[in-house]
Amino acid sequence: MNTDVRNFRLLYGCMGLGGDWDDSPYGPREIEEAEAAVVAALDAGITAFDHADIYRRGKSEAVFGEVLARTPGLRERVVLQSKCGIRLPDGGHPGHYDLRGPHIVRSVEKSLTRLRTDVLDVLLLHRPDPLVDPDEIAEAFGSLHEQGLVRQFGVSNMSAAQIAHLQSRLDQPLVVNQLEMSLHKRNWVEAEVLVNTTTATGFPLGTVQYCVSERIRVQAWGALAQGRFTGRAETEAEGKATRMLVELAEAKRTTPEAVLLWWLQGHPARVAPVVGTTRPERIGACADAVRREPELTHEEWYRLWVTARGAALP
Repeated sequence: MNTDVRNFRLLYGCMGLGGDWDDSPYGPREIEEAEAAVVAALDAGITAFDHADIYRRGKSEAVFGEVLARTPGLRERVVLQSKCGIRLPDGGHPGHYDLRGPHIVRSVEKSLTRLRTDVLDVLLLHRPDPLVDPDEIAEAFGSLHEQGLVRQFGVSNMSAAQIAHLQSRLDQPLVVNQLEMSLHKRNWVEAEVLVNTTTATGFPLGTVQYCVSERIRVQAWGALAQGRFTGRAETEAEGKATRMLVELAEAKRTTPEAVLLWWLQGHPARVAPVVGTTRPERIGACADAVRREPELTHEEWYRLWVTARGAALP
């Protein structure tokens, strides 16, 4: 199969698999839950799976590896993406970021063991490390690529300037930037229209445009907004947007989840959402975001945005 992650319109995020965020072991229940989520994702047409070495302290990758081991031929049907670079608090050590070369290599080796595979299709650097040495990253990436342990590389939560700084030292192209993006987390699109106003979003303007120009696929984590527009509205504006999603879904004969994802996919950056729910029925509700092109008109796209923000555009 084509393993270039830039070709995938939707990914399944595996952060919710594996049990609790502690050192307790996983068991048959967690494996069954992971298998049910993977089956639901495959049934919905999703074949790219997003991991990170820290998710559930490694248990997310481990239970996914159990699913791969019990399903012959499954590894050849899926694309595996994982991330490294975050170190969780441990004893007297604070949580911090670590993009030193040896840590990257060790993280990949451990992820491969947990996932029970011999290659990652994609490796992302999870968070920017202020102490980063791009030459160390270049050496680590070169070694991992030459050994056939990682096929493609990318980043997560980085600005255009940070990506350009890294890319200037790398032989391998960075092909992904994963950012928090949804109808709830709108800073990425708000930044585009708040130029020359007194309002600041905190989002580095130009990052999305840079990714498009450099053929870096923008992935959106938190794409379903933790259910805020599909039953868990927390504000009046979110309630109004929820009702609008239902109306649009009925008119287009699809689900509110699909319309919510179409809103991201309909941006010119061709944003690839990462869906993280563990509920099989909700995973299935996202299928039209794979099977159908976004069907929002220009006006519908703006109506959703303005309704969710709860205020007129400047």
